[in-house]
Amino acid sequence: MLVVVKSDYDDMSRTAAQIVSELVRKKPDCVIGFATGSTPLGTYKELIRLHREEGLDFSKVTTFNLDEYVGLPPSHPQSYHYFMWENLFKHINVDKRFVHIPQGMANDVELFCEWYEEKIEKAGGIDLQILGIGANGHIAFNEPGSSLGSRTRIKTLDELTKRDNARFFEKDEEVPKYAITMGVGTIMDAKELLLLASGSQKADAIKQTVEGPITALYPATIVQMHRKATIVCDEDAASLLTRKYSGYLS
Repeated sequence: MLVVVKSDYDDMSRTAAQIVSELVRKKPDCVIGFATGSTPLGTYKELIRLHREEGLDFSKVTTFNLDEYVGLPPSHPQSYHYFMWENLFKHINVDKRFVHIPQGMANDVELFCEWYEEKIEKAGGIDLQILGIGANGHIAFNEPGSSLGSRTRIKTLDELTKRDNARFFEKDEEVPKYAITMGVGTIMDAKELLLLASGSQKADAIKQTVEGPITALYPATIVQMHRKATIVCDEDAASLLTRKYSGYLS
């Protein structure tokens, strides 16, 4: 596991985008797993700039998103479909046929989850999976207690996660209670992981992920077991780390 500490959010975002762009240039038909949330927004803005100003070509890239709220249609402003198209996909030359985002309105969620796993397998697996991290240690919507071997499935959201999400909805009753999410096992099957974290509010999460014991009660800790995982964070998010590592950069 490589921990890369940058001075601030913008520097972190540029570094993360460079990792993604290097893969796209090296393997134009690569498979990338995308995450939502505020943390990767800077990375996506930089990828848009690289596309517009330096010709970074996404036309052959296949994408799979980590998760989606159950019960929200793609047109809903808080759906992850909407997020991805507004903040990245409509600004680059990605082919719609190659874009995959979980269907929160699926009639048969269990059958859809099986289909999603099959699509990832048929695409040759995910080359690079981008991850955020929750304050409670969740990755995607794999909440504390999630099986470390889990696959794509429906998951009940943790109370802390629902409270964190409440600010995006007008009423508490509108906050989704369930999500479709890639499982921890699905994420760990990716050939490479890129986990992003910014701000002091993520400092404890990064400390636990990098230095804590591996436990299902803190799903992000499984990243320690991945053969090629890179954590890119700013100094605030890294502020509680107590050790320096081989490959630890500032």
